[in-house]
Amino acid sequence: MDVQLGLDTFGDVTSDAQGTPLEYAEVIRNVVSEAVLADEVGVDAITLGEHHRDDFAVSAPETVLAGIATKTSRIILSSGVTVLSSDDPIRVFQRFATLDALSEGRAEIIVGRGSFTESFPLFGYALEDYQVLFEEKLNLFAELLKETPVTWSGTTRPPLNHQQVYPKSHSGAMRTWVGVGGSPESVVRAATYGFPLMLAIIGGAADRFGPYIDLYHRALDQLGKPSQPIGVHSPGHIAATDEEAIEGMWPHYEAMFGRIGRERGWGPRTKEDYLTEVHHGALYVGSPETVAKKIASTIATLGVDRFDLKYSTGPMPHQVLMESINMYGTTVIPMVRDILSSAR
Repeated sequence: MDVQLGLDTFGDVTSDAQGTPLEYAEVIRNVVSEAVLADEVGVDAITLGEHHRDDFAVSAPETVLAGIATKTSRIILSSGVTVLSSDDPIRVFQRFATLDALSEGRAEIIVGRGSFTESFPLFGYALEDYQVLFEEKLNLFAELLKETPVTWSGTTRPPLNHQQVYPKSHSGAMRTWVGVGGSPESVVRAATYGFPLMLAIIGGAADRFGPYIDLYHRALDQLGKPSQPIGVHSPGHIAATDEEAIEGMWPHYEAMFGRIGRERGWGPRTKEDYLTEVHHGALYVGSPETVAKKIASTIATLGVDRFDLKYSTGPMPHQVLMESINMYGTTVIPMVRDILSSAR
């Protein structure tokens, strides 16, 4: 497949020009507008993450994606991630098959365990069952994706016996990735099912993930599975100049990661830490040329098939995000393709 260049968001709750947080309803409508612009400027995919916290507005990615589907014509519509551990695999399949119908075959799914745990008590699951829930639900979901009668049994739900599930998808085969944060066991699990691998690279240099990609290729080969796409997801921000992008993102990055850090007992995120990630790590922040060079380098170094930029960061205003999306589609993507073509 040709390299795909997409965008990610969790529907971060943004602020207006005065710094006042927007209502969730307005944030969700703005996400739809952002995706429509991405479609218009040539972005390959829009990926919406599922969260159940007060700082993110998207808790039902497929519903927002359905709204986007009716206003776009070509962009891939994906979750990133669907927290399968605390959901019903049958309902996940049905919702995405419906999205696939609305979008005429543009639906994708990235399943994962998620980086937060709020969904477990919310939906009545015990956190100590974290591992078995994901293992069994992924196993069932793999059977559902065959779109044939399902016979399945496990410990987390009643068994199924030659059960049909409707509707069937428009495309007949919805691509499903497994989102991985850096666990070798998760990499091997993705290979075991023959699912494409999506790596979340949110800290450190991209090349440190090379061993995970090598492990995935080896596991596919040893299991006799065909080659599958590999993608990476990283945060970033684009502005007219490097300085404008760096200074524009910093306060929003500090606000978001500062809160998460306090919740998890981390130390405060300093600007020095931030600048290290910008210049040497997982933040793709700068002018279109700077960001394009860094994305192209990551794609070439890791040999991946897709790069998704998380363009939203905490309360960063909607209009700033729209400008970043526009530059990503009109300037960054063509530059990345030119760099990669010249290298070949």
